[in-house]
Amino acid sequence: MNLLLLVTGGTFDKEYDELSGSLFFKHTHVDEMLKLGRCTLTIDVRTLMMIDSLEMKNADRDLILNFCKAADGEKIIITHGTDTMDITARKLGEAKLDKTIILTGAMIPYKFGSSDGLFNLGSSIAFAQTLPHGVYVAINGRYFNWNNVKKNKQTGIFEEII
Repeated sequence: MNLLLLVTGGTFDKEYDELSGSLFFKHTHVDEMLKLGRCTLTIDVRTLMMIDSLEMKNADRDLILNFCKAADGEKIIITHGTDTMDITARKLGEAKLDKTIILTGAMIPYKFGSSDGLFNLGSSIAFAQTLPHGVYVAINGRYFNWNNVKKNKQTGIFEEII
């Protein structure tokens, strides 16, 4: 089974500049994470952009959608910032593509060593292989349908819309 993994940035791939105290993007850590997780699947990793999701514009979401539409395979994982992940999931869900698309991210950068990113990436790979066609957000061991998820800004946890 071939999987396409689209990298868009987000906390997943941020690094810490010790001199300025700021977070920045250098390159994706996905290949390193797949190796660390001893993943034996064939995964085509493509970096679309390296931005914070709060800076993501409609044009960026259109680019993500167009890559999903053009993808040969039916299994797609997208690494994404958590702050606007639900907005991108909605755009993809409304497109009604005949594919399984999983959006995932992290609350703590991978390079910090205590990141939830590795676990979320592994969960997303499993969900991509087992869930039916549709768009999902996968984080903290759970998956949510694209039209029934939000990030609780007070707790930092994703939850179903009530």
